[in-house]
Amino acid sequence: MTPHAAGDAAPPPSRRRHGFGIRLLVAQAIVLFAGVFTTALIAAIVGPPLFREHLHRAGVPANSMEEVHAEEAFTYATVLSVGGALAVSALTALGLGWYISRRLQRSVTEVASAAAEVAQGHYDIRVSPPELGDDFEALASAFNQMASRLQTVDATRRRLFSDLAHEIRTPVSVLEAYMEALEDGVRTLDSTTAEMLRDQTRRLVRFCADFAALAQAEDSSHSMEPTLVNVHRMVEKVVSASAERYTAKGVRLQSHSGEAAALVMGDFQRLEQVLANLLDNALRHTHSGGSVEVTTSVDSEHLEVSVVDTGVGITAEHVPHVFERFYRADSARNRDHGGAGIGLAIAKALIEAHGGTITARSDGLGQGCTFAVQLPKASSREDPAAAIATARGRSATESP
Repeated sequence: MTPHAAGDAAPPPSRRRHGFGIRLLVAQAIVLFAGVFTTALIAAIVGPPLFREHLHRAGVPANSMEEVHAEEAFTYATVLSVGGALAVSALTALGLGWYISRRLQRSVTEVASAAAEVAQGHYDIRVSPPELGDDFEALASAFNQMASRLQTVDATRRRLFSDLAHEIRTPVSVLEAYMEALEDGVRTLDSTTAEMLRDQTRRLVRFCADFAALAQAEDSSHSMEPTLVNVHRMVEKVVSASAERYTAKGVRLQSHSGEAAALVMGDFQRLEQVLANLLDNALRHTHSGGSVEVTTSVDSEHLEVSVVDTGVGITAEHVPHVFERFYRADSARNRDHGGAGIGLAIAKALIEAHGGTITARSDGLGQGCTFAVQLPKASSREDPAAAIATARGRSATESP
């Protein structure tokens, strides 16, 4: 497009539109004036003939002085009474309309200003309750919830980028230092150096795999293959696969099941992955000589799998955050031993994709920790895909 020439006429300035409150007040005024005009017109057209007819029925002669005086008195009384009533009603209605319009205008303006602030990235903005009825209260509450969630998402995004940079920077820095040492001849490519380089590259590969697993877990609803899962058998399989690592560290691993035929509808491999993550987490934070127990219990509607350890425990302020990406209760813990902080986030995403819930409990440091997975029970006649979709919808409805 070519720029406008100097002689081209500038576009006309946009005309400023009145606010919502002014338009509402004008609309009320139009309705009131229409009502006043209609009332006066009907009173002028209908009133005198009816009054005259009643005078004639009462014996007053037509066109007599009595009739003229009576009609003048009727007209005068009608104008005073109806006019006065209409004037008071109109002033009262306009006054109330002005007051309500101002309050509505203030509320709408506040929400609009707050929305503009949120659009500019100021997610800490909130609107006050307008006290204009349930509809406006719901609007203000929904806006504040939206702003709060956006603030949480933004904070998570910032922390995510920071953690990503930290996770990648450490092994890359080590690799760079070793490469420079090799180039300068300070180090030789012996078995020790090669092992260190392999450790750091494995760390990067492991981190990339964990992050890819998290992304896949959060989108797992589109890639799951739901079938009837016997939870007791699944627990036995995962416990058996983890037994060697537990034995090597000197941690006792036990499992208890209250019902061998407990069934849930889900993806066997994904549920297996959740339990494996929970057992890895329990082993990582349980010292030698401790114990971990896996318990399966069933009620009328749900099945619960609990992983209880006697490990280091979690303080109360950290419990609500353990399922967040890269979160660690002990920020000073070595990342090689503390993990990438993604396993529990993966477990949460997978369980929610099954329409279930996962929670963490701990009585404090040194008191161990309990992770509980709750899933809807299934019957052998249920359609797998429909059952998971129904459970997921119910879970989303019941969540705050």
